[in-house]
Amino acid sequence: MEHMRQVAYETVLRACGFASLAIFCVMIGMSFDPRLAFQAGGFLTTIMAFILILKSREALTKDYRKTEMWLYIDKQFRPPEAYAQWASSTILRDTYLTFAMWTSLISIAMWGLALFFSLVGTTSTLARDNPPPLQKESFSAESRPADTATVTRTRSTIPSIRYQVFP
Repeated sequence: MEHMRQVAYETVLRACGFASLAIFCVMIGMSFDPRLAFQAGGFLTTIMAFILILKSREALTKDYRKTEMWLYIDKQFRPPEAYAQWASSTILRDTYLTFAMWTSLISIAMWGLALFFSLVGTTSTLARDNPPPLQKESFSAESRPADTATVTRTRSTIPSIRYQVFP
Protein backbone atom coordinates (compact mmCIF):
# COMPACT_ATOMS: atom_id res chain seq x y z
CA MET A 1 0.00 0.00 0.00
CA GLU A 2 2.84 2.42 0.79
CA HIS A 3 4.52 1.61 -2.51
CA MET A 4 1.26 2.51 -4.31
CA ARG A 5 1.07 5.75 -2.36
CA GLN A 6 4.64 6.64 -3.30
CA VAL A 7 4.01 5.95 -7.00
CA ALA A 8 0.79 7.98 -6.91
CA TYR A 9 2.64 10.85 -5.25
CA GLU A 10 5.36 10.77 -7.92
CA THR A 11 2.93 10.72 -10.85
CA VAL A 12 0.80 13.57 -9.52
CA LEU A 13 3.93 15.52 -8.55
CA ARG A 14 5.28 15.21 -12.08
CA ALA A 15 1.99 16.41 -13.60
CA CYS A 16 1.82 19.36 -11.19
CA GLY A 17 5.46 20.15 -11.93
CA PHE A 18 4.74 20.48 -15.64
CA ALA A 19 1.69 22.64 -14.95
CA SER A 20 3.75 24.80 -12.59
CA LEU A 21 6.41 25.20 -15.27
CA ALA A 22 3.77 26.45 -17.69
CA ILE A 23 2.38 28.88 -15.09
CA PHE A 24 5.91 30.10 -14.32
CA CYS A 25 6.54 30.74 -18.03
CA VAL A 26 3.34 32.78 -18.29
CA MET A 27 4.35 34.78 -15.22
CA ILE A 28 7.83 35.43 -16.63
CA GLY A 29 6.22 36.59 -19.86
CA MET A 30 4.26 39.16 -17.85
CA SER A 31 7.14 40.18 -15.62
CA PHE A 32 7.03 43.73 -16.95
CA ASP A 33 4.02 44.23 -14.67
CA PRO A 34 4.37 42.40 -11.31
CA ARG A 35 0.72 42.84 -10.36
CA LEU A 36 -0.43 41.35 -13.65
CA ALA A 37 2.09 38.50 -13.39
CA PHE A 38 0.89 37.48 -9.94
CA GLN A 39 -2.76 37.86 -10.94
CA ALA A 40 -2.15 35.51 -13.87
CA GLY A 41 -0.25 33.11 -11.62
CA GLY A 42 -2.99 33.18 -9.01
CA PHE A 43 -5.68 32.61 -11.61
CA LEU A 44 -3.84 29.73 -13.27
CA THR A 45 -2.99 28.01 -9.98
CA THR A 46 -6.64 28.36 -8.95
CA ILE A 47 -7.60 26.58 -12.17
CA MET A 48 -4.97 23.93 -11.42
CA ALA A 49 -6.46 23.38 -7.95
CA PHE A 50 -9.95 22.97 -9.44
CA ILE A 51 -8.61 20.48 -11.99
CA LEU A 52 -6.97 18.49 -9.19
CA ILE A 53 -10.27 18.45 -7.30
CA LEU A 54 -12.05 17.21 -10.42
CA LYS A 55 -9.39 14.54 -10.90
CA SER A 56 -9.92 13.40 -7.31
CA ARG A 57 -13.62 12.95 -8.06
CA GLU A 58 -12.79 11.10 -11.27
CA ALA A 59 -10.37 8.79 -9.44
CA LEU A 60 -13.26 7.19 -7.55
CA THR A 61 -14.88 5.88 -10.72
CA LYS A 62 -11.93 5.42 -13.09
CA ASP A 63 -10.81 1.90 -13.89
CA TYR A 64 -7.64 1.23 -11.92
CA ARG A 65 -5.99 -0.54 -14.87
CA LYS A 66 -6.16 2.66 -16.95
CA THR A 67 -4.39 4.90 -14.46
CA GLU A 68 -0.81 6.01 -14.81
CA MET A 69 -0.12 4.90 -11.27
CA TRP A 70 -1.07 1.32 -12.08
CA LEU A 71 1.34 1.22 -15.01
CA TYR A 72 4.26 2.23 -12.81
CA ILE A 73 3.60 -0.26 -10.01
CA ASP A 74 5.74 -3.36 -10.27
CA LYS A 75 3.71 -6.53 -10.71
CA GLN A 76 5.01 -7.96 -7.46
CA PHE A 77 3.66 -4.93 -5.52
CA ARG A 78 0.21 -4.85 -7.16
CA PRO A 79 -2.69 -5.74 -4.88
CA PRO A 80 -5.19 -8.49 -5.77
CA GLU A 81 -7.88 -7.52 -8.30
CA ALA A 82 -10.69 -7.60 -5.75
CA TYR A 83 -8.88 -5.06 -3.63
CA ALA A 84 -7.10 -3.08 -6.38
CA GLN A 85 -9.98 -0.81 -7.45
CA TRP A 86 -10.68 0.38 -3.91
CA ALA A 87 -7.00 0.79 -3.02
CA SER A 88 -5.97 2.67 -6.15
CA SER A 89 -9.01 4.96 -6.17
CA THR A 90 -8.60 5.81 -2.49
CA ILE A 91 -4.88 6.49 -2.82
CA LEU A 92 -5.27 8.60 -5.97
CA ARG A 93 -8.13 10.58 -4.43
CA ASP A 94 -6.11 11.38 -1.32
CA THR A 95 -3.06 12.32 -3.39
CA TYR A 96 -5.02 14.59 -5.73
CA LEU A 97 -6.70 16.33 -2.79
CA THR A 98 -3.36 16.81 -1.01
CA PHE A 99 -1.88 18.46 -4.08
CA ALA A 100 -5.07 20.51 -4.56
CA MET A 101 -4.68 21.85 -1.02
CA TRP A 102 -1.03 22.80 -1.61
CA THR A 103 -1.88 24.38 -4.95
CA SER A 104 -4.70 26.40 -3.42
CA LEU A 105 -2.33 27.70 -0.73
CA ILE A 106 0.12 28.77 -3.45
CA SER A 107 -2.77 30.41 -5.30
CA ILE A 108 -3.78 32.35 -2.21
CA ALA A 109 -0.18 33.53 -1.79
CA MET A 110 -0.06 34.71 -5.41
CA TRP A 111 -3.37 36.56 -5.11
CA GLY A 112 -2.03 38.15 -1.92
CA LEU A 113 1.11 39.31 -3.71
CA ALA A 114 -1.02 40.70 -6.54
CA LEU A 115 -3.07 42.62 -3.98
CA PHE A 116 0.12 43.88 -2.35
CA PHE A 117 1.51 45.15 -5.68
CA SER A 118 -1.86 46.73 -6.42
CA LEU A 119 -1.93 48.55 -3.07
CA VAL A 120 1.68 49.68 -3.38
CA GLY A 121 0.85 51.08 -6.78
CA THR A 122 3.55 49.55 -8.91
CA THR A 123 3.29 50.31 -12.58
CA SER A 124 4.44 48.46 -15.60
CA THR A 125 7.98 49.00 -16.80
CA LEU A 126 6.47 49.62 -20.21
CA ALA A 127 4.43 52.49 -18.81
CA ARG A 128 7.63 54.12 -17.54
CA ASP A 129 9.26 53.90 -20.96
CA ASN A 130 6.40 55.52 -22.87
CA PRO A 131 6.23 59.31 -22.60
CA PRO A 132 2.88 60.80 -21.61
CA PRO A 133 0.68 61.57 -24.61
CA LEU A 134 0.64 65.15 -25.87
CA GLN A 135 -2.55 67.01 -25.19
CA LYS A 136 -4.24 68.42 -28.23
CA GLU A 137 -5.20 72.04 -28.14
CA SER A 138 -8.86 72.68 -28.58
CA PHE A 139 -9.93 75.87 -30.25
CA SER A 140 -13.22 77.43 -29.42
CA ALA A 141 -15.11 79.52 -31.95
CA GLU A 142 -14.00 82.78 -30.30
CA SER A 143 -10.32 81.92 -30.09
CA ARG A 144 -9.93 80.78 -33.70
CA PRO A 145 -7.83 83.10 -35.80
CA ALA A 146 -9.51 84.73 -38.75
CA ASP A 147 -7.02 83.34 -41.22
CA THR A 148 -6.86 79.54 -40.98
CA ALA A 149 -3.83 79.44 -43.23
CA THR A 150 -1.73 80.97 -40.48
CA VAL A 151 -2.58 78.19 -38.07
CA THR A 152 0.32 75.83 -37.88
CA ARG A 153 -0.36 72.28 -37.02
CA THR A 154 1.66 70.76 -34.26
CA ARG A 155 2.61 67.21 -34.94
CA SER A 156 3.52 64.90 -32.13
CA THR A 157 6.81 63.24 -32.67
CA ILE A 158 6.65 59.50 -32.78
CA PRO A 159 9.40 57.91 -30.73
CA SER A 160 11.69 55.99 -32.99
CA ILE A 161 14.40 53.47 -32.43
CA ARG A 162 17.82 54.99 -32.81
CA TYR A 163 20.82 52.85 -33.58
CA GLN A 164 24.25 54.18 -32.88
CA VAL A 165 26.66 52.65 -35.35
CA PHE A 166 29.73 54.74 -34.58
CA PRO A 167 30.21 56.34 -31.17
